[in-house]
Amino acid sequence: MLEIPESKVMSLQIEDVLAGKRIAKVNPASSPHKFAWYNGDPAEYDKLLSGKQILSSRGHGMFVDICCENNIFIIAGDGTNIRYYPSPEECPEKFQLQIVFDDNSCIAFTVAMYGGIWACKNELDNSYYQGSLHSISPLDDAFNESVFEKIFQSTTKDLSMKALLATEQRIPGLGNGTLQDILFNGGIHPKRKKSTLSDFEKGELFHSLKVILNSMTENGGRDTEKDLFGVNGKYKTILSKNTVNKPCPNCGSNIVKEAYLGGAIYYCPVCQKI
Repeated sequence: MLEIPESKVMSLQIEDVLAGKRIAKVNPASSPHKFAWYNGDPAEYDKLLSGKQILSSRGHGMFVDICCENNIFIIAGDGTNIRYYPSPEECPEKFQLQIVFDDNSCIAFTVAMYGGIWACKNELDNSYYQGSLHSISPLDDAFNESVFEKIFQSTTKDLSMKALLATEQRIPGLGNGTLQDILFNGGIHPKRKKSTLSDFEKGELFHSLKVILNSMTENGGRDTEKDLFGVNGKYKTILSKNTVNKPCPNCGSNIVKEAYLGGAIYYCPVCQKI
């Protein structure tokens, strides 16, 4: 899933590989998907995009923008995979959108459970997108302890740490996947209520958030996710589907997986006491 590290890494790869290329053809879905969302009719994307040159790319929150000339954007949202292929013949038969360039290379967008693939003139009119685009990323120096404290004060409800930090996009692009290691490194259980955290613990959690997200990004994303070329990231997750029931690196207790708030949480029952 596209979270802060993956959207940043993907955007850098896209700009490096695609900037300067010109779009030759856009092919709509070869395999229609009920939960693939588009901006208007994807059959019209070829008319909008063909002939346009790729200028740059930007990753923010759970979105990756491919920026074209004439202020036209191709946007992928959380749940959408983007893969680069040297030729269309190397591209899998099933995709939800394919863009072929003037040098015959291409990118394919695929959706597993759900995801958005939007092509539009000017910025996408979507509240989550706009909130992500105009927010301060935890990867930026401007995201400081004052910004973090405002997130704690943004709701009067005594939410759990998962509910506060990984729902409602209070920190755009910080989802359940990246949250697990952040909480582990801060020694905080995902079900801990915000009212139970001391100022010292909040400080430790802020530091953990900055360190872990930067480490994930610098290492090309998490080892549970793939990049533009289909290669897994090199950040070794401590708490994920890859480590459940394995020994905690700190104390040796088995890492636990549990259903919570519509998804899974992972934690060490010794290092992250509730």
